[in-house]
Amino acid sequence: MDDVFIHLCQPDASKSCGACCGLYNYADSTRESLAGRLRKRTVLFSGTVRKPEDVKIFSERITMSEDQSKIYEVIYCCEYLGFLGGEEKKVGCLLHPLQRNGVDLREVSFYGKDLCNGHLCPSYHHISREEKQSLINIIDDWYLYGLCVTDIDLVKSYFRIISEAVGEMPSSGKFGNGMLREIALSFFSFKVSWPFRSPATNRFGKYYFDGSQYMIKQIDYESLGREKSRFDPIFLSLSSEFRDSEELKEAEKLIQDNIDEFVSAYTQDPVHPFHRGELCY
Repeated sequence: MDDVFIHLCQPDASKSCGACCGLYNYADSTRESLAGRLRKRTVLFSGTVRKPEDVKIFSERITMSEDQSKIYEVIYCCEYLGFLGGEEKKVGCLLHPLQRNGVDLREVSFYGKDLCNGHLCPSYHHISREEKQSLINIIDDWYLYGLCVTDIDLVKSYFRIISEAVGEMPSSGKFGNGMLREIALSFFSFKVSWPFRSPATNRFGKYYFDGSQYMIKQIDYESLGREKSRFDPIFLSLSSEFRDSEELKEAEKLIQDNIDEFVSAYTQDPVHPFHRGELCY
C-alpha cells in the first residue's frame, strides 16, 4: 500500500485540482465565477469540437468571450480546462485522451502534451503521504480542494499543530468520516470563509503580485503592538490583514478553538484513547 502513488490532481471521483492550469489565477476567482467559466467551456467544447481542427475555433471563442484579467501575468490560464462529467464535481483537461476516446489533443495547448503529462506540482514533493491522504479524505469539493492542496504551508502547519497537540500524527483513516473530519474541514474551509482576508485583488495566499513580480506579504505585528503570532504561517496562507490587535486576537481564537475542538474529539476516540497529562500547543 505504501508504494501506491497518490494522484493529487485527480485523486478520486468527487474532486480534482486545476491550479496548475491557472484556474485560480483569474482576477475574479470566486467559486461562482470559475464555475461559470468551466461550465460554459464544457458546453461549448462538447458542441464545437468534432475533429482536431475545431480546437482552434473553440480556443478563439473562449479567448474573446472570457475576461482574461489575471492576478499574476506570468502564469498562463489554460482555456481547455473544464468540468469532467455532468455532475460538475471534477475539473480537468478537455483535450485529455480519457475525455476523447483515446485521442490526445493536448499538443495544441500552451504547455503541450509532454509538460502537461509529466508535471508534478510542489505539493507532491513537500506534503507527506499521510498528509496527502488525510486532505483527500477531508475535502470533497473541487474548489476548496484545489485551493488547499496547493497551499503547502497551510496543510503542513495544520497537521503539525494537531499532531503536537495530540502527541502523534493522526492516521489518514481518522478523517474518513465523523467528527474529526468535520472539524478539520471547518479549518480548511477558512480558505474561502476567513473573515480577516485581505480585500486586495492581487493577493493569493501569502503572496501579492505586481505584474510579473511576486512577493510575500508579511504581517506587521509591531504596528499591532504584538509579537509574531504562533499561527503566522496559517495567517499568511489565509491572506490575512488585521486592522488592530483585537482582530488579531480574534483570529488566533478562531484557530485555537478549532485545535481545541479537534483535541477534545480525538481524546474521546475509543480506538485511540489519549491519556497524556499535558497538551502541547
